[in-house]
Amino acid sequence: MARKVLVVDDEKLIVKGIRFSLEQDGMSVDCAYDGQEALTLASQNHYDVILLDVMLPVLTGFEVCQQIREFSNVPIIMLTAKGDDMDKILGLEYGADDYITKPFNILEVKARIKAIIRRSDPKKIKAPEKSELSFDELKIDIDSRRGYISEKEVNLTAKEFDLLELLMMHPNKVYSREELLNTIWGYDYPGDVRTVDVHIRRLREKIEQNPSEPKFIHTKWGVGYYFQK
Repeated sequence: MARKVLVVDDEKLIVKGIRFSLEQDGMSVDCAYDGQEALTLASQNHYDVILLDVMLPVLTGFEVCQQIREFSNVPIIMLTAKGDDMDKILGLEYGADDYITKPFNILEVKARIKAIIRRSDPKKIKAPEKSELSFDELKIDIDSRRGYISEKEVNLTAKEFDLLELLMMHPNKVYSREELLNTIWGYDYPGDVRTVDVHIRRLREKIEQNPSEPKFIHTKWGVGYYFQK
């Protein structure tokens, strides 16, 4: 059965991006854009995790968290746009299980969600997630975040590894440059899609025998990039 997540944020672009990314991992996602809507959905449905923004219309995230705790122990991860430690402390005191400060990397969000599900319901996790991805001579170790060509380590930056991991996890799926930018760098990243092109070029130079005729990371002209398997 698919894990069910409630995403609550009044910024619809952020909600759209999180929903897209979680659904790519097979999760079922409901969305709410104000505190009252979130509270209603939480009272009417069973969720494995709630991703809850602090600054919301109608009811604040703190108020929503506090009221949910009156009837449910569902894991709650607070999202805060501030770096202020007080917001984090308040969130935890109101019953939140974790917090993430904006701007965030969607891969971090997914990692936190999966970790909190494992902690809260370990018996339902029948097997550990695959820690390695490989195709022909290319291999990445997800736990150590290292890449290898023919067993020789390739020096990948954090963003290069994130890009390669995402593409290898979904072979033959074409990602637009906008999707890759929003997923890897976050919706608040001030750069543009040329950032993606630069990183793809550098990644090809490191993992492809002939970067101008790539074997692994291909371009779908006018659309984006994909990993061919």
